[in-house]
Amino acid sequence: MTTKTPPPSTAPTPPSAIALRTSPLAGAVLAAFLAAGLLSCGWLLASGKLQLLPGKALSNDAVLEGEITHRIAKELAKAPLPEHAAQLERAASWLALGDTGPRVREGCPQWLFISDELKINRHAADNAKAKAAAVIALRDRLKKRGIQLLVSVVPDKSRIAASQLCELPRPPSLEPRVRDWTASLQAAGVNVLDLTPTLQPLGAEAFLRLDTHWSEAGAHAAAVAIAGKLAGMGFTATPTRSFDSARQPASPRPGDLVRLAGLDWLPAHLQPAEEVVMTSTINEQVPQAQGGGDSLDDLFGDDNLPNLALIGTSFSRNSNFAGFLQQALNAPIGNFAKDGGEFSGAAKAYFASPAFSQTPPQLVVWEIPERDVQTGYGGDLNLQ
Repeated sequence: MTTKTPPPSTAPTPPSAIALRTSPLAGAVLAAFLAAGLLSCGWLLASGKLQLLPGKALSNDAVLEGEITHRIAKELAKAPLPEHAAQLERAASWLALGDTGPRVREGCPQWLFISDELKINRHAADNAKAKAAAVIALRDRLKKRGIQLLVSVVPDKSRIAASQLCELPRPPSLEPRVRDWTASLQAAGVNVLDLTPTLQPLGAEAFLRLDTHWSEAGAHAAAVAIAGKLAGMGFTATPTRSFDSARQPASPRPGDLVRLAGLDWLPAHLQPAEEVVMTSTINEQVPQAQGGGDSLDDLFGDDNLPNLALIGTSFSRNSNFAGFLQQALNAPIGNFAKDGGEFSGAAKAYFASPAFSQTPPQLVVWEIPERDVQTGYGGDLNLQ
């Protein structure tokens, strides 16, 4: 006769004696911390320094997809106590566990990647389709004004510098993201340049180790590729100018991913090992007015304004990309890129500005990062 083993008890384990003795103290500390946080947030709300809800009307999508709660959390984090507590938490997590937080992921040692590149976006296919439609519609409206458009797509750092991911996984479903989106634009007759083949031979050297952006090597290669694409389109940038370039001594370059990870306030020796890079300076050689040549009115008038406008993100404002593009074109450009502009921030601002309405260009280069292709789109791009 076999004896059945009784099932394990599901009764909760009673607390230990030490837990019983210390729990009142833990509760009091937690209550004091919550009260201090509440008072801190209340003071900022009363002073008008916090705005929990957006000024524009609320939409169902913004509520259902968590945009409102995300905004409230960001605003409340500005209060002094939560801000300092968050800094201490980030430092402790980094120093004890090597954790870089929700916005940043570490690949191989000392290589940081932004987590936005690795996300599977909700309604990714529909978002990409909507953004492609917006680009096509913009191309058509510009064409009516005699303005050409070139879309330049910057591949993810985690795609090009994949050798530095180590154990950090990149979802396989993201592999065709750039190819499929640029193919949809090409099928509609949009001039588009996928910079993946340009940057892949450089590998990890195309990007900065502690930053989301490309290195000068990557920026230079991209600029040369774009200039070649424009030449193939039969476009000539004007006015013709020469540019001097010089290399500066190597110096530390702060990485934006260190800041996003909340570690930039730590002493340098406790942060990820600093990145030392050589930078370039690129300066235009201004022509001298001569008798029988350009007059001073022409030199500084509309005839000598750039006929190419660059819109896009912080990629176009980092690692001398705009300077390298001017050098490759032998002509100045109007750089209207915007930090944090994501897909359409710079485009929306530029096409609503006097710079566009009063002195429209002959061609617009629109730089778009791969990671923004499948994110949500509010349809806010409009060309009057």
